[in-house]
Amino acid sequence: MSTTARKRVLLANPRGYCAGVDRAVQTVEEALKLYGAPVYVRKQIVHNKHVVSTLEAKGAIFVEENEEVPHGATVVFSAHGVAPEVHEQAKARALKAIDATCPLVTKVHQEARRFAAQDYDILLIGHEGHEEVIGTSGEAPAHIQLVDGPDDADTITVRDPEKVVWLSQTTLSVDETMETVARLKRRLPMLQSPPSDDICYATSNRQQVVKQIAPECDVMLVVGSRNSSNSVRLVEVALGAGARAGYLIDFASEIDDAWLAGATTIGLTSGASVPDDLVHEVVDHLAERGFADVEQVTTVEETITFSLPSELRRDMRAAAAGTDLRSAAS
Repeated sequence: MSTTARKRVLLANPRGYCAGVDRAVQTVEEALKLYGAPVYVRKQIVHNKHVVSTLEAKGAIFVEENEEVPHGATVVFSAHGVAPEVHEQAKARALKAIDATCPLVTKVHQEARRFAAQDYDILLIGHEGHEEVIGTSGEAPAHIQLVDGPDDADTITVRDPEKVVWLSQTTLSVDETMETVARLKRRLPMLQSPPSDDICYATSNRQQVVKQIAPECDVMLVVGSRNSSNSVRLVEVALGAGARAGYLIDFASEIDDAWLAGATTIGLTSGASVPDDLVHEVVDHLAERGFADVEQVTTVEETITFSLPSELRRDMRAAAAGTDLRSAAS
């Protein structure tokens, strides 16, 4: 009897920062150290309210477009990737551009260019208006059609049903993406798949551990911002896998005590752009409400890391050697 009444937290692992987010945030931090404030960042470097405000306090200025960056200033492109025209705009304004696009997003861009060069129709599975989708679509706009979920699959038309391939946004629900692909293949049996999975390892791993713990959870709490696609998907995955309730929060202070009423097991995870100190604040918040027993559930250990953008590494080496950065860049 006492065992079933025990209040506990199932803490998902892996959770939080992925290698691409870590690289992007570190890029802005190192750029501020190297060049001094301000450093301009086009769009949110990653989709997390806390990360953005922390970098703003250090001297980063977030803008929507290159036109807002002073001529000749430094601009960092976000982890979500940009279309080729954004790079051209930066050159036209003589901006010092540092590309913090996640290498896994860059891989999808490369696939889009390659299939477009072979004159394929490309069906890009993703969410309309998401920055990653906008950037990938910009690589080959004449060849790419957006498929926003399974229902969109029924309205797609292509030039040649034997020359069509699907790609995807990296932060989608794995299950929903596979459902969309299955619907597409019913209409387009010759539809080709990308040479390797486009959904990133971190998105997939975080969804997998949530699927494992969700059936035991009265409530699943996901730390992440509402514009974070992978964080939103985690709530959906948890509910689909059996969690009785699920909520997306930026901070522990957003937790409504009514959500916890009658609960004995709380699941806790975070999106791929969330620093772990925010998760530990939630752990402390829950402990104060009787959920002091924390059990970490690990499905896989992540060891992937990405090096900083080449243009930043070059300038860091030059600075370490005492070389003038202007001559290093020439």
